[in-house]
Amino acid sequence: MDLLHILDHRLRVTSISKDGLASFTHALIKLIFLRNRTRCKFFSLTETPENYTVVLDEEGFKELQPSEHLQVEGSTWLPLNVASNGNASSSSQAVGVTKIAKSVIAPLAQQHVSVFMLSTYQTDFILVRENDLSVVISTLEEEFNIYKEVGGESVPVHCQNFSNGLHKNGKEATHPTVHPVLIPHNQFCVMSLDPDTLPSIATTLIDVLFYSSSPKEDPQSPPNQDLDHIKFFSFSLIDGYISLVMDTNAQRQFPADLLFTSSSGELWRMVRIGGQPLGFDECGIVAQISQPLADSDISAYYISTFSFDHALVPEEDIASVTEMLQHQRKEPAAS
Repeated sequence: MDLLHILDHRLRVTSISKDGLASFTHALIKLIFLRNRTRCKFFSLTETPENYTVVLDEEGFKELQPSEHLQVEGSTWLPLNVASNGNASSSSQAVGVTKIAKSVIAPLAQQHVSVFMLSTYQTDFILVRENDLSVVISTLEEEFNIYKEVGGESVPVHCQNFSNGLHKNGKEATHPTVHPVLIPHNQFCVMSLDPDTLPSIATTLIDVLFYSSSPKEDPQSPPNQDLDHIKFFSFSLIDGYISLVMDTNAQRQFPADLLFTSSSGELWRMVRIGGQPLGFDECGIVAQISQPLADSDISAYYISTFSFDHALVPEEDIASVTEMLQHQRKEPAAS
């Protein structure tokens, strides 16, 4: 059996408005560059046309001062991570959320558990609400050996260790909404960086994150209309590992010898999910995208943000993915 780790982080999901960014620049620079001055171990910042989504642990959250420009989702979230036991029989070569679509994402959707996804260069984090943890464990314990990190040690857990051992979370079963998708033309890279070289790109990273001009996009544009290009940049610093997702225009601003990607150096295309902000309570949004990709063995990174979700698929697969999603949206809703 593969291993499912409940990591030792309690996370908050927040949003900073574009016009309020200046109020948080000092805190964000501290969280990104001054690791010795903060106890934050889990930090992710993603810029989209609408806002900046910041996911961070409780220590990092203390750095963000209350403001009219800061929105905070009310729940505490726990990150889950799947590790292969090394002798899995699956022949799939897909990476990213596709690997866990059938074993984690779909079962949680069936139990009406909302998930918030954060794929990085290194791994995929599945964020679930702390209040849903007993449901998560009871749903997945037949498929995985589940461990919870406590003080740096991995402790095996079972459903009976958690309150009530509930097998359902009591939410009404509803048919998931089939959300519209946008497929911009940007080519994206998923990259990493040695943390010791972070100071070498500090000025470039600050420029891209805080001073680059965003395309003039209308968030209310028709949902079936492809955007020419979309502003999207994601930086994560989690337990000492850095992950960056950027388009090729942003990539060209960085020194080529410091950023690294997989040996194939593939490019990715984006599928942006949602015509209106998705919220946090609807279940099955990630499964709606990841399940057909898994059926076709197509790799995908998946990054949820405060307003919309984003899947990255290999550029060579974008035509088939587009056709697949269009077909999905033409099918009559299940009765």
